[in-house]
Amino acid sequence: MLRLNIGTVRALLARRAQSTAESAKKAAQSIHTHTIKTPVGINAAIASLKPKTTRLSIEGPIECDLEGFQLLNSPIFNKGSAFTEEERKAFHLEGLLPSQVNTLDEQVDRAYAQFKYLKTPLAQNDFCTSMRIQNKVLYYELVRRHIREMLPIIYTPTEGDAIAHYSHRFRKPEGCFLDITKPETIEERLAVFGEDKDIDYVVVSDGEGILGIGDQGVGGIRIAIAKLGLMTLCGGVHPGRVLPVVLDVGTNNEKLLKDDLYMGNKFPRVRGEQYWDFVDKFINALTKRFPNAVLHYEDFGVTTGRTMLHKYRNTLPSFNDDIQGTGAVVMASITAGLKYSNRNLLESSILIYGAGSAGLGIADQIVNHMVSHGSTVEDACKRIVIMDRRGVVLKSFPNSPEGQLRYADEDGKWTGIDTTNLRDVVAHVKPTVLVGCSTQAGAFTEEVIREMYKHNPQPLVFPLSNPTRLHEAFPVDIMKWTDNNALIATGSPFQPVDGYYISENNNCFTFPGIGLGAVLSRCTSITDTMISAAVDQLASMSPKMADPKNGLLPPLEEIDEVSAYVATAVILQSLKEGTSRVESEEKPDGGFVEVPRDFKKCLKWVQSQMWKPIYRPLVKVLHVPEIHTWQH
Repeated sequence: MLRLNIGTVRALLARRAQSTAESAKKAAQSIHTHTIKTPVGINAAIASLKPKTTRLSIEGPIECDLEGFQLLNSPIFNKGSAFTEEERKAFHLEGLLPSQVNTLDEQVDRAYAQFKYLKTPLAQNDFCTSMRIQNKVLYYELVRRHIREMLPIIYTPTEGDAIAHYSHRFRKPEGCFLDITKPETIEERLAVFGEDKDIDYVVVSDGEGILGIGDQGVGGIRIAIAKLGLMTLCGGVHPGRVLPVVLDVGTNNEKLLKDDLYMGNKFPRVRGEQYWDFVDKFINALTKRFPNAVLHYEDFGVTTGRTMLHKYRNTLPSFNDDIQGTGAVVMASITAGLKYSNRNLLESSILIYGAGSAGLGIADQIVNHMVSHGSTVEDACKRIVIMDRRGVVLKSFPNSPEGQLRYADEDGKWTGIDTTNLRDVVAHVKPTVLVGCSTQAGAFTEEVIREMYKHNPQPLVFPLSNPTRLHEAFPVDIMKWTDNNALIATGSPFQPVDGYYISENNNCFTFPGIGLGAVLSRCTSITDTMISAAVDQLASMSPKMADPKNGLLPPLEEIDEVSAYVATAVILQSLKEGTSRVESEEKPDGGFVEVPRDFKKCLKWVQSQMWKPIYRPLVKVLHVPEIHTWQH
């Protein structure tokens, strides 16, 4: 974390009479700290400076050891035209910038006008990428102010197109590339990115299951980058303390293998022992280099994602967004919908259409949540019916993936029923909740929805498949077929229907808060009960109870506040369980970190550590590796 050492500043101010830089340097060295070379804005900063409560506290100015072109080329420190006259002089920028000093507001207005000038989503995505690698503060403030408009540009669906064309649109490398043909170099490659103090959150992908468009090989680095962008935008994780990683293990995408410009390994995707040996080496190296970091798995394949999560989740705090994040936000929407319609989760029946990683992740989270609210695992599993391309998953099916086995139904329960016909299955199950993650466009037909509505006056219908063209049904049709009585959450944004707001079941309502809570608690693992606490907190923030026309989830514009609340619930649960290590961590100014147990006080503590896109004063210092991070 980039932080101001209070002892340094006090020592400097106490010696203000010493006029030369050399005397200040000697004084600073005498207290075993680094030197403030040019105290830019230091008096004003000191007046409001508070003691640091943790290593991530965001009060006060920022120490910066760069100047000139190096500073302007640093996305973390760069302010562009917003550098003050004092900063321009101190950091040798006077000949490198136009004379006009802009505010952040003025910069955002200019950037938004440039964004709007571009006519295609992919061109707008390129513009956002360019801005992100130039000026983090400006980029995140721009997106924050226009989040509903710009989220589909920087994430799904447009980011999927950018990933598919990664090798053709490549401009500047970002992230860490690990090559399965050179497993002996993993530690060396990770070492480039610093040490334990430098990294809080890592997102890794092998590019096999990208955003509904499948195997994209080395282009998977961009999904890791995009996910980390949302961790900062929605969760306040410092953008200089994150690491995107791609495991380049080959690709089964024939188009990429035949593409002369493809930048990854040009051989079929490696499977089996060699693959898992490579992953083992990565996990071991990561644990050694960044033992306190949270590891986030993103867009792995059906055959690897679940295994990876369960194999390593107790080695270091791990989270799979496709499995746990999707499941958590769906469970929160279900909880809110059931509360609004006065129904009990433990008495509900759930039909999940699509039994891949996302569908099974949703099923698992529903089971975990039921168990945390008093059910047994066996009874919870009986409440869930899953369907894949074969129809209802039955015990007699050969070669069912391991994750499906706990939900496989007895064949005898389906005698005389066409288990491949969704309408017949709905008629038999009479589901309270119908979840779609099949990527089969139009699967929720009028016949299916009307059959569900016949048994359920307020059906919960969640067509979640992305992109939009793969949705199982559109909200306008579902509302028409249920006389506007359906409770809907979707996988993509949709316009209101007859004044009823349609919530997007976006994972950004859960994973940033869960990840932030894991980072701040320094937990040893992200447990099922911690995720369940996040679900309950998110569901409690549903605006549906206040107005029937509101959505099941809070507005997207409130996402940073939602993440703070979710993180607080996760931290308090971690403390309750004894998985938190944060209170054994020393504060920068002595003593140990103390976390308030009262929810509101803990919330304030969380918010004090969330990075915000604002320009803070810069204080010029000499570089000290023990204090400053690698990311310039």
